[in-house]
Order: sequence, then structure tokens, then C-alpha cells
Amino acid sequence: MMLGINVTYTMKPEGRAGFLAGIAACGVQAEVRREAGCLQYDYFLPVGDEDSLLLMEKWTSREAQKVHLTQPHMAKIAALKEQFVADTQVVLYDL
Repeated sequence: MMLGINVTYTMKPEGRAGFLAGIAACGVQAEVRREAGCLQYDYFLPVGDEDSLLLMEKWTSREAQKVHLTQPHMAKIAALKEQFVADTQVVLYDL
């Protein structure tokens, strides 16, 4: 069964622009999209809420997503989250 994940980041003050610039600069989004089993890995900007960022992921399986979490480029995302993200909410659902 395929897996969907919605990750909602609550950003530190004015952190969204820095986080997105960091993601673009390190190329991690493209790296994730090349992973086996990744069907979608996209960031969305909620209208009227400059302190939030939505990441939508779709994976062919829970196993593929678990492998994703072990990839070296995940350290880049962790460093950016440490710098720019105040809170993270994760919702997993079957597709």
C-alpha cells in the first residue's frame, strides 16, 4: 500500500524564506525525489500564514519511506530545521 505524509512546519520568526533558500541551495529536494519509491516531495506555502510551510510526500510503500529517513542528505534537512523550524506536525495516511 502506498503512503502519504503531510508535514506541517511552524517556522521560527521569518524562518520560512531561509529554510526554502537552504533547501534550494543544498539540492536536497532533488536528491529525495531521486530516491527509490518517492512519488512526490513538494513544499507548499499556505496562503495568509507566513509562519507555516507544508511538505507533501508520497511513497510507494512505508518501507521506501523508512529507507528515506536513513539517507545522508537527511542530515541537511535536520540542520535547516534546527535553524529555521520551531515545530513539526506529521500526519501519515495510506493511499
